[in-house]
Amino acid sequence: METLPVGLLAALVGLAGGLVLGLAWRLGSLCTLAALESAVYGTEQKRLRSWGIVLGVAILGTQIGALAGLIDLKGTLYQAFAWDPFASIVGGLMFGYGMAMAGNCGFGALARFGGGDLRSLVLVVVMGITAFVALSGPLAPLRIFLFPQSEAVSPHGIADDLQAALGIPVIVTIIAAALACLVWALSYERLRQDRRMIAWAVAAGLAVTWCFAGTSYLSQFSLGAISPEGPSFTAPLGRTLIYLMTATAGGINFSVGSVAGVAAGAFIGSMFKGTFVWEACEDPRELRRQVGGAALMGIGGVIAMGCSIGQGVSGIAALAWSGPVTLLCIIVGALFGLRQLIGGFQSI
Repeated sequence: METLPVGLLAALVGLAGGLVLGLAWRLGSLCTLAALESAVYGTEQKRLRSWGIVLGVAILGTQIGALAGLIDLKGTLYQAFAWDPFASIVGGLMFGYGMAMAGNCGFGALARFGGGDLRSLVLVVVMGITAFVALSGPLAPLRIFLFPQSEAVSPHGIADDLQAALGIPVIVTIIAAALACLVWALSYERLRQDRRMIAWAVAAGLAVTWCFAGTSYLSQFSLGAISPEGPSFTAPLGRTLIYLMTATAGGINFSVGSVAGVAAGAFIGSMFKGTFVWEACEDPRELRRQVGGAALMGIGGVIAMGCSIGQGVSGIAALAWSGPVTLLCIIVGALFGLRQLIGGFQSI
């Protein structure tokens, strides 16, 4: 390991985790927007409830790893920065509405591109560029003014706060949160009967834990040169584009590996199923709406410091307050957008 750049090692960690997530999307039907749409408008909750397994496994794996000293959650952005509820609400609503308009989140767009959908490549590029417009580009001063980010005085999460305020032991909060997710998921009979979907949901949850553990180890190994992090697909899309355009010895990192891993995993899964096919957009009006949605996701994801995966899965696995609040707002924004589209407002 001493002979390899630490950024490359982090990219390999991300690549492995991304491969599993990409395969889970393609073979386990783990699509966030499709899960919401099928549950609300198709009266089929199997895909939505499978995310409960992802969350339950990710919470258990990540939190047990943290208690064992294998995962440094205090070094992640979920605890290293003070939580701004306003940013989570506004960013989450923007991201969710943009997700409905685009027809995918960043994770889903990457996975669809891995299956040959060129429309999704456009969404990935637009989302990555607009994320950096808000992160460090022309909109950065306005974002910082409206949603200032400051380092946390004492990093903590939901479990720590409940212990301090109510005396509830950390392990009790961890087990209760994980069991609540798993019971909610497995109480649905149709999901219990689908062992394939359950297996891929478990694999996805373990992939999140793997990413936290791998980057935590590399953070210690590199004396802080690498930050502990979980999968997220907003700013990492922009970082990957920058690496592809200006590759240097230190340009490769966890983000690049995880983005490449999702696309590669989805490609492998589509080839295995025999569903790989090149697709392009035939309706300019549809593409216009999707590009607008991708731009909203890029900006909203940066404001909320994460996307449907970055906050909705990784943030919840870290038991950060930003996780469930951002996820709830993403769901509200997405449902509003879907209602608008299904209600016939196609000109938006």
